[in-house]
Amino acid sequence: MNMDIATVNALSYEDFVNILGNVVEKCPIITAAVWSQRPFLNLSALEAAISEFIDALPESGKEGILRCHPDLAGRDLQSGTLTRESREEQAGAGMDALTCAEASRMGRLNKEYKERFGFPFVICARMNDKANILQQLSARVQNERAVERARGIEEVKKICRLRLQGVVLTDPPNKL
Repeated sequence: MNMDIATVNALSYEDFVNILGNVVEKCPIITAAVWSQRPFLNLSALEAAISEFIDALPESGKEGILRCHPDLAGRDLQSGTLTRESREEQAGAGMDALTCAEASRMGRLNKEYKERFGFPFVICARMNDKANILQQLSARVQNERAVERARGIEEVKKICRLRLQGVVLTDPPNKL
């Protein structure tokens, strides 16, 4: 479904949240909160409103957003309980086709990461492949908590941008 921004602006509260509620994984409260800022000038303005809402959250709120994300190649993928968006994103990055060695390494690193930071590793799977995801996970587990929280939120915003682009038509080029 691709809607122009005028259609998005005309959505009822319920439809807005139902359609856009998972642009930030399992956080429909974010789209619920930005609905009242309509009308949005364009897709970029809608994305900015969501980013500004996230940025205004206390650190505990940002960590809450990160905790809503599933482990990459984790039990939700194996059991089929991922959101449709996450399932497609992880499959596109090859997370559903790991070798036994890759799956074992991913599981170990996910566990280490979550124990160190208290939230799962978040990376925009659509912008990476399984080799890069494993490399990033291995490197980022060494970061300080504040650095990793900020990095995770930046990845959430990338995921959000791509999910919004899948629902809302991209801004038309400026006409001269």
